[in-house]
Amino acid sequence: MYVLGLWDGHDAGAALLEDNKIIFASNEERYTRRKLELKFPCNSIKAALSYADLKPSDIEVVAFPTTELTKTLGRILPYQKEVHYRFRRRKMPLKPRIAPLLHYIDYTQKSFGVLPLCGTVSKALVARSLRKMGFRGFKLYSVDHHAAHAATAAFTSDFGKAIAITIDGLGDGLSGSISTLEKGTLQRQGKISAGNSIGVFFEQVTNIIGMRELEDEGKVMAMACYSYPFKWEDNRLRNFFEVKGIDIKARHLPMAQYDLLSRIAWTMPMEHFTYMAQQVLEHVLTELVTNAIDMFGIRNVALAGGTFSNVKANMQIRNIKKLKEWFVFPHMGDGGTAMGAAMHVNYLLNGTTGYALDNAYLGDEFGDDEIKMTLAKEKGISFEKDSDKSAHAAELISKDNYVFWFQGRMEYGPRALGNRSILSRPDSEKVKEKLNIYVKQREWFQPFCPSMLREEAARVLDGVKGVDRFMTMAYRVKESKYDAMRSVMHIDNTARPQMVGNENPNYRRLMEKVKRHLGYGVVLNTSFNIHGMPIVMSPEDALLTMRKTHTRHMFLGGYYVENKGN
Repeated sequence: MYVLGLWDGHDAGAALLEDNKIIFASNEERYTRRKLELKFPCNSIKAALSYADLKPSDIEVVAFPTTELTKTLGRILPYQKEVHYRFRRRKMPLKPRIAPLLHYIDYTQKSFGVLPLCGTVSKALVARSLRKMGFRGFKLYSVDHHAAHAATAAFTSDFGKAIAITIDGLGDGLSGSISTLEKGTLQRQGKISAGNSIGVFFEQVTNIIGMRELEDEGKVMAMACYSYPFKWEDNRLRNFFEVKGIDIKARHLPMAQYDLLSRIAWTMPMEHFTYMAQQVLEHVLTELVTNAIDMFGIRNVALAGGTFSNVKANMQIRNIKKLKEWFVFPHMGDGGTAMGAAMHVNYLLNGTTGYALDNAYLGDEFGDDEIKMTLAKEKGISFEKDSDKSAHAAELISKDNYVFWFQGRMEYGPRALGNRSILSRPDSEKVKEKLNIYVKQREWFQPFCPSMLREEAARVLDGVKGVDRFMTMAYRVKESKYDAMRSVMHIDNTARPQMVGNENPNYRRLMEKVKRHLGYGVVLNTSFNIHGMPIVMSPEDALLTMRKTHTRHMFLGGYYVENKGN
């Protein structure tokens, strides 16, 4: 049986399941080229059906998450969604008197959760959109927001027994949930209300320092490392939250919290303020996870929800002594809830609780014939078939070049994992700065990350525990490897690695060749995009990015492409 999951909110997308297999998953931003697109995911749905060679009429079951008041109003009035999107992404003029009001309306509406008729209205509107696409005779299910998050964490973790914890801003009146997976049953054991959201707290900090909430929280984490450290007892934000068992309690209501945070931020440098916020997040999450392990006696933990994109907090969780195994779903934010909704409904209908997720290469793919046709139309480039692209790319990297690397199926989620990547050597400050200034065009304090051969991880990193295939955890770099890792290491000597096994043969071969040149199988890997844009999806996107950044070298499928106007 096929189950189609869709999400039509922040970072909209679709996922297709067949029995206990993930067939396809992607997000709408890759097709519309608007970061974190929130329109109905027509393109993602069409791509999923096309990949599986299905028609809309072949789909019998469709699932979608989140029927809270805010999302229901957005489905009724798409213009309202668009205004909020443009306001949040700062694509509209600032109106100082209006901004606080919009924040207040947003926080107030979301805290209502699911009101009577919201589910009925949302289902009717989603069904109407599907019928316009040609869907007929399908059964449509709505799924609780955090049930969708929990399904992704629990059912792809490969744990037969685990605690599934979800934390984000808020959804369907909640900001978190704690569930147990035992003997094929996923049971919610606790929930955290929207009014007590540690995720909203971090969003507010992001906004206050002049960044975009729901998008730039990673920059807050990165900036925090530039503060002088100080003791927990001296943190002026430490009393904002209290952990009680498996619940979190906020001291202030959201708008009162926002006002107080703004006043505190006014009195200190931004890096000190972000350090305090990061410290609060780490304390709250580690205490919550520790309490859950103690309460249920289960030492395997699976995590999802946008707050778990914070790799420094995840590192603290990984180091909990009572923890045995950990897993963070690679598309932990709302963009992963389409898959979560499908998994939850498949669990209810068929009892399916396990999916193999050896890799995140679940999106679109382009054959060499299609790539060649696209290249033939492009002016100012030369291209040729490359019989050993991995060796060629490794040689260029070893000579202080960076390369665009476009291969196979597109990654699912926010991380480039070696199929839509920009690669360079991990020890060159010169190449790193070139990437930051001319290609990525982003803030100087954001670190780049390494991809490495799985067997290299313990050689260059401290405290390697398990395998992180999806760049979801920070690790400390061994002091003896600082020079070798200086371009992929943050100022606090941490790195967010991707540990590559046999799931990506082309990429693994490239790193094996890099090791012959440099002595270690590690590359700097950053997403194939200009900052603020989605990761490239198609060969056309790749060529456009090549032109805009005046990049010389690209490996596009089986072809080596050189930009003559670099």
